[in-house]
Amino acid sequence: MTANGGVSFWWQQLGVPAPRPALPGDREVDVAIVGGGYTGLWTAYSLKREQPDLRVAVLEQRFAGFGASGRNGGWLTNSVTGGREQYVKTHGRDAAIAQQRALNDAVDEVIAVAAREGIDADVHKGGELEVAYTPAQLARLRAFAASERSWPGTDVAELDARETAGRINAAGVLGGVWHPHCARVHPAKLARGLAAAVERLGVEIHEGTTVTEIRPGEARTDHGTVRAEFVIRATEGFTPDLRGEHRTWLPMNSSMIVTEPLAASAWDEIGWNGRETLGDFAHVYMYAQRTADDRIAFGGRGVPYRYGSRVDDDGATQERTIESLTALLRRFFPATRDAAIEHAWAGVLGVPRDWSATVGLDRATGLGWAGGYVGTGVTATNLAGRTLADLVLGRDTDLTRLPWVGHRVRKWEPEPLRWLAVQAIYGAYHAADRAELRGRATTSPIARVADLVAGR
Repeated sequence: MTANGGVSFWWQQLGVPAPRPALPGDREVDVAIVGGGYTGLWTAYSLKREQPDLRVAVLEQRFAGFGASGRNGGWLTNSVTGGREQYVKTHGRDAAIAQQRALNDAVDEVIAVAAREGIDADVHKGGELEVAYTPAQLARLRAFAASERSWPGTDVAELDARETAGRINAAGVLGGVWHPHCARVHPAKLARGLAAAVERLGVEIHEGTTVTEIRPGEARTDHGTVRAEFVIRATEGFTPDLRGEHRTWLPMNSSMIVTEPLAASAWDEIGWNGRETLGDFAHVYMYAQRTADDRIAFGGRGVPYRYGSRVDDDGATQERTIESLTALLRRFFPATRDAAIEHAWAGVLGVPRDWSATVGLDRATGLGWAGGYVGTGVTATNLAGRTLADLVLGRDTDLTRLPWVGHRVRKWEPEPLRWLAVQAIYGAYHAADRAELRGRATTSPIARVADLVAGR
């Protein structure tokens, strides 16, 4: 029987950690960080590495790594959330290139910190492979590859069907693109190790502490008020739970399944010896990795959004989502037809109205923020944390001049418009994928309309 929820397979594999002490009451620090996921932990780590005498506290509702940081697909990749082209319009081409290079560097920075801090997170830098299995997907793949080749630092290689299958033998693939700036990781191992590293630097992590409101100079919690010169919001998909932030970012659901360890005969058929991360060019795309213990962890959209920005925080996902992901897994990899699905889970990621990540600090109020990664946060959180550290410390650096710094966007529409829009968007994407599977050779116009509604 498939286990469902329990935060995630990643945490169940490790064992959910014993809780750290809650905030003991009112207190004062230099920097209060709200959220104990990757963003909050990387920010704390960077601040204490740069200025060890800073008093830094992390306030976490459940436990460090409880949210998306402990539930994601384990893609440490260089994606520019929202695309580079947006920055060409606002800051120029050189700034867009700088954003890409900074994310390339962030992939290697995470790997270097893991090595330095003794964090065994099952890291393997095998690159990222994206595949097409319909003519319309192949057309999008080729257009994507041509666009990527026009930018420095992308390092994309376009592959034909034979070359793609030689890397990962997914059934029916017509072609692929690969780049080297991606590593597979075990998300919970990275979160657990990073939290321990932060504590060794002297940061206090208060778990079981719910922040209800962030105001200039203070974070109000159910255990007291923390006063600080700087208060950093690092809450990603849980941001709508904060007072005044309900429409700031939309909590988008993503779900995953994981197989039992596969037999050697199955891997002989599938290949995947380079342990690349794997995605596709469907509108409702999938993402996968070959784990260190030879499972396939496979993810995609289930029910994308719950009315009123509700968050199902125990990680349980819907049975129909498990069934659809399992069917897609078996279509990709017939060798898994008899493999048990051991675990399924879900989590939320933060989606701004323009689908673009942001980091910033208002020095007049002392309020900082980072997030809206739309699923690309395993890498972007590291860059955000280092950038926030420079902003807090008042430094003018290459990081603080990146074009995502200070980016702001309008809020999401109120309900029921928000719910109706998301249902319409993903209904259209699913319809477009079905049309393309039936043989449509070009991208469905339904998907293009959905992109416009989504604000992409």
